[in-house]
Formats: sequence, structure tokens, C-alpha cells
Amino acid sequence: MVVDKTKTDYLLLSYFGILIFFGLILLWSASSVVGFERFGDSYFFLKRQVLYGFLPGLFLFIVLSKIPYIFLKKISLLIYVVALILLILVLIPGMGNSFGTTAQSWLSLGLLSFQPSEVAKLGIIVFFASYLADLGNNIENFQTGFLPALILGILPIGLIALQPDIGTASILFATIFGMLFLAKARYSHLGILLVSGIGAFIIMIALVPSRAERLMTFMRPELDPQGIGYQINQALLAIGSGGWFGFGLGHSIQKHQYLPEVHADSIFAVMAEELGFIMVVAFILLLLVICFRVFKLAKQSPDNFAKFLVFGVVLWFIIQSFFNIGAMVGLVPLTGVPLPFVSHGGTALMISMSAVGIIINISKNRIKYRL
Repeated sequence: MVVDKTKTDYLLLSYFGILIFFGLILLWSASSVVGFERFGDSYFFLKRQVLYGFLPGLFLFIVLSKIPYIFLKKISLLIYVVALILLILVLIPGMGNSFGTTAQSWLSLGLLSFQPSEVAKLGIIVFFASYLADLGNNIENFQTGFLPALILGILPIGLIALQPDIGTASILFATIFGMLFLAKARYSHLGILLVSGIGAFIIMIALVPSRAERLMTFMRPELDPQGIGYQINQALLAIGSGGWFGFGLGHSIQKHQYLPEVHADSIFAVMAEELGFIMVVAFILLLLVICFRVFKLAKQSPDNFAKFLVFGVVLWFIIQSFFNIGAMVGLVPLTGVPLPFVSHGGTALMISMSAVGIIINISKNRIKYRL
């Protein structure tokens, strides 16, 4: 067994490059109509994605792929505290902003506006990877291991739920649950956590009538085709009308003011309509290939911190992709979460590319087994 500190996983890097490039092309196509109608510029959302997402994301990717990844472990507590502060600031009137959405998830600091919840996703994963690596086998002890980890995880999830952003809170909950499972927490403890999470989810739905209506619409979207069920019905129409090969890039019908949020959480439906079933399958296969290769990298990571960190990042990507795609095909209720690397969102793309930089960094220190 040797540690190879010289070879970057360029194949994995090329997969991510293809995904990002494809996402920018699809965003341009999906957002061209709404960009022109709202701002008189068909390239408006693409320009914003490049300027506020891709370029800063590329810079952070380069930085995080170069510095020793173990440095993140040393400052993991600071990262966690900063993430909590940002999530608290967004709840303060005058600092937090909804920008027309139902959640107050944006933090406005003068000319700078960003989504702290996106920053918190990666920050919490980094902190939990460090914390679980330090805990070791003590995670099996409920009072001194599992319970403190649970409290540290509930704090950011609770702050995100208060925005309220149930989709992002659910993604972070599932990611932390998966990392605790990988850390070999007791099944009984995980069972308690799962039941508690489901109970909290039910309570949050029951407290807000609109959420209950959205859940009922998910179960039977035909009940309110012009109201709450409108988006899912139009999404299914777009996906179904694409057929095997689609209408062609740029030729979506549903993006002409029929399907809401074509540049954000509905972009997968536009992809299916324009590029068809074959390309959709190819896209999903690309995501699966990336996930498989990153999982393999996690197994080859030189230490537990790197293993937990890589696993947490890929789990985040998998869960968020499932939530987005699943909502468009009627597998899960609409959550409003973006499709990673594809949907419009400068903060989301920047942080996702930062996470890729960390993964590529760790790939330089893989453990290779030789017979």
C-alpha cells in the first residue's frame, strides 16, 4: 500500500468539466426567453452565472485544489462558526432578503448578495468530517459521541428551516445522516434520529397550510391544475413531449411563459423537452459515473477526515440532484432546490466548484493498493 501524492484524477476532473460546461449551455437555452422578457437580454442569466458563479468558483477551485486539504481540518471549527453566523444574519430584518421567493434565504451586504445556506452546506460538511474523524469509535457512545454530534448538526438545520427553506434543510439533514452512518454510529441511534427527523418534517408541514397543500398536490397534481399543481403538470408535459430526441436545443415550448422557474428548479424539464430521453439518460449516467468515481476516491482517501469529507460532498450532490429531478418527474414534492451545476444560482455554482476543488485535492493523496 502506497500513498501517491503526484497524480490528480484528471478523468474525474474532466467529468466535472463536462457537467459544468453542459450546465452553462443548458442554462443559456432555458433562460433565454425569460431573460429577454424581464431584462431585454437573452444572455442575462448566463452572464450572471458566469460572472457571479463560474469565475469566482474557478478561483476557489484552483485555491482549494492547491492548498493542503488538511488545512481545512485545522480551521473546521472556524468554518462552522462562520456558517452559523451567516445563517443567523439572514434572519435579521433588513439584512435577509427573499427576492420574491417564499424563503428569506439571501443575505444582502451592500452590493454583495449571496445565499448563506449554500455556503453552509459545504461548511457543515467540512466541520462534520473533522468532528467525526476526531470522535472515532466514540461515536457509538450516545452521551459523549452521538448526542453532541446531533446537536451540532441540528443548529444549522434549524436555522435554515426558520428561513423557511425546508428543501435545503432536508438535504443537509440527509447528508449529515449519511455521514453519521459512514462513521459507524449505532443503528438504534440512527433510528431515533430518523424518526425524529420525520416527525419534525410532519410538524413543519402541519404548521403551514400551503405546505400541506403542496404535499396533497404532489400526491394528486390533477386536483389543482391551474393553482399549486400547475408547475408539476407543466413539467410533466415538457418531459413527456420531448420524446426520445427532443425538439432541439433552444426549441422548448414550455419555457415561453408556460413553465415557472425554467432557469432554476424547472430546468431539468426544459432539458428533457429540448434534448429528449436519450440525452436525459446520458446526463443522469454522467452524474452516476461521477458519484461512483468519487465514492471510489473516498475509499482510497488517506485518512478518515478526507474520507468523510469526500463522502459528504458526493452525498450532498446525489441528494440534491435526486430532490430536483424527482420533483420534476413526480417522485417527491416540489422543494425548490436547484439542480447542481446546472440551475441558475451564482452562490450554488461557486460553492459546488469549491467542493470539486477539495475533491481533486484529495485525489492527489490517494491510497493505492498494489498486489
